Amino acid sequence: MKRILLLIFIIPLSIHAQSHKALEFFSLNDVRLLPGIFKEQEQTDINYILALNPDKLLAPFRREAGLPEKSGSYGNWESSGLDGHICGHYLSALAMMYASTGDKRMSGRLDYMIGELKLCQDKNANGYLGGVPGSRKLWEEVLEGNFADYKRKWVPFYNIHKVFAGLRDAYWYADNKTAGQMLIRFADWFCEMTAKLSREQMQELLGNEHGGVNEVLADVYGITGNKKYLDAAYSFSHQAILQPLERDQDKLDNLHANTQIPKIIGFKRIADYSGDTAYNHAAEFFWQTVVHHRTIATGGNSVREHFNPSNDFSTMMSSVEGPESCNTYNMLKLTEDLYLSDPDVAYIDYYEKALYNHILTTQRPGKGGFVYFTPMRPGHYRVYSQPETSMWCCVGSGLENHAKYGKMIYTHSDNQLFVNLFIPSELKWKDKGLLFRQETAFPEQGITTLKIVGVNKNSFDLNIRYPSWVKEGALKVKINGASVAVNGKPSSYINLKRKWKKGDVITVETPMQTSTEALPDGSPYEAVLHGPILLAAVIDTLFQKSREADDSRMGAHCRR
Repeated sequence: MKRILLLIFIIPLSIHAQSHKALEFFSLNDVRLLPGIFKEQEQTDINYILALNPDKLLAPFRREAGLPEKSGSYGNWESSGLDGHICGHYLSALAMMYASTGDKRMSGRLDYMIGELKLCQDKNANGYLGGVPGSRKLWEEVLEGNFADYKRKWVPFYNIHKVFAGLRDAYWYADNKTAGQMLIRFADWFCEMTAKLSREQMQELLGNEHGGVNEVLADVYGITGNKKYLDAAYSFSHQAILQPLERDQDKLDNLHANTQIPKIIGFKRIADYSGDTAYNHAAEFFWQTVVHHRTIATGGNSVREHFNPSNDFSTMMSSVEGPESCNTYNMLKLTEDLYLSDPDVAYIDYYEKALYNHILTTQRPGKGGFVYFTPMRPGHYRVYSQPETSMWCCVGSGLENHAKYGKMIYTHSDNQLFVNLFIPSELKWKDKGLLFRQETAFPEQGITTLKIVGVNKNSFDLNIRYPSWVKEGALKVKINGASVAVNGKPSSYINLKRKWKKGDVITVETPMQTSTEALPDGSPYEAVLHGPILLAAVIDTLFQKSREADDSRMGAHCRR
């Protein structure tokens, strides 16, 4: 019987449902960062990852499974009701960092975490894996339609979504087969819930923050081809948010921002696997309204974690709780999915803006630590997490942010290579036998050099992004020192057709202009940018409050 069950779990991992994509990412294994600010921040993240204690992260899972704890839990949010949420992010960060760097310390720690979590899932015996306090009683009551305890607890589905996604990422990025089997067992647990509860009961549950459960269930469908997981993803889709978006209605004012964005990622993922045009439209409309009407010059959004009214950004300039890092983390995930199915350079223009001006800056260079809020209040500052005391949501997403810089630098179709971001890096395109190197000091200088280090199948198109911040006619391209005609305009691609050979060098000049950007409501504040980079003034830090967080519940908050 055990052999039969093993086959049941392994066979689905070899099946892939159809995904509607125009372009593809390269594997993180195929892209390596070269020296520069992104490489430095990658290393800083590695140091933070290694500073965390795996057994402390695992403690809530062992407790809820009834296993002896090897260590006490971390404090802060990890012992206040969101017990275990950082562990899920940690799995994702380890998997992506291993893929991005090949650092075996990451894979070794990931293998340990997965092995320990499997003991917990096996002990639970029903596929469940979580650190939510009182898990067994809670979920038994939910399955019976009793939601009283569920509504009293701190966002249980949001919490367990993190480990659900972590198992997926361990399988996707690190090829951890055990994680893949555990992922399907956990997905079956979610399916049992959607089978037992009515549509109305599911929607009542989804009124509480629940992360991106629908996204991961859709991905399990993509992995297995089993439609029950796609059906469950639909059941975990919050109709109160979906339906206005389908009708092009912006009903986002005053909603908790990061509660909504993961739902939309799930809508898009469902659409990609199913071809559901209504879900796809909802995701596109959400992105358009958030980016064009609710986003500031950093690429971030929200005040005090909520979408401020789109016609009133006054609180953005007065609150110490400016745009939240998790929001931008999730907006970039949504942008990635939208871009792959519709390769509009406008998506990359936003992505670059948010990556440089928000995500890159939310980790303290060298010393490490992550930022929750980035105040827009003039002359203010940010507070950085510490490994042993700070367990906020933005620490979890922060661990991931700096482990996947290579994801959007390049994309491809069968015979097209796209250079999207100007980040020092090396790409291996196995199908073409291509070794491709990008050398640049951007944004300090507006010149990028692309080199064909080696190539076997040399007939492919090279497409280089013409950024929106370069004036029309200003971008220059040379191949092996000879100028070539630029057949593009701002926010498009330059297409270069050529039989490439080893040693070819492409030089791209992207002159940067200084410009200003107003707030979306037109109020009298303007940001100053050079190219896509937001400029800031050096200020006296003498009277700033502590920039390093303590272990208090609100330790992430800047002081007034």
